[in-house]
Amino acid sequence: MYICMSQGQGVDLSYEDGARAVELAREAVESYVQHGQREQPGSMREAFYERTGAFVRLESTRGRGSLRGCAGGYRSDDQLGHVIVDAAIEAASEDSCGSEVTPSELPNLTVSICAVNNVVLTDDPLADLELGTHGVAIDGGEGGWLYPTVPVENGWSAHEYLDRTCRKAKLAPGAWQDDDVVVTLFEGQVFREREADGSIEEL
Repeated sequence: MYICMSQGQGVDLSYEDGARAVELAREAVESYVQHGQREQPGSMREAFYERTGAFVRLESTRGRGSLRGCAGGYRSDDQLGHVIVDAAIEAASEDSCGSEVTPSELPNLTVSICAVNNVVLTDDPLADLELGTHGVAIDGGEGGWLYPTVPVENGWSAHEYLDRTCRKAKLAPGAWQDDDVVVTLFEGQVFREREADGSIEEL
């Protein structure tokens, strides 16, 4: 059962907004990795002034590919443009996947963003979760989240999706059923580079 839906959270991005969001995330990663500097969003698109959460994922195209960094949050009181920059920097830092992204990796990274447009608190995540629509965030352990697109890409069931999000939060599979673990479902638009620094698609 849905027990709460956020008010005033979220943004509806056009394709052009989404493409610019991915470009901004890449610029922030490159500025941080190459120069140790925080990219300023500059003259932002109107949608980027909305105050909402966002996530950034960095994936390597080398070999079989692997996650190189991920960061963000489903809620924020900051403007979307700044949330994207900060999440991109955190994703590229050693705090994300254990090692900082290096300049030599940049040509082999794909960047994606998820801009949150609805947040749902639930006391029955297995029943309320819609695969392909909802991302999952676990507040407990070290905290963890996965994009709405991930279970569809991997052919996971709702149960497996929740278990794997728990694992990402450094919790045992099934911990999402514990009373002291808070599960939040979020909806969002996902935009990504088809290839490193390449054309951008909405998923």
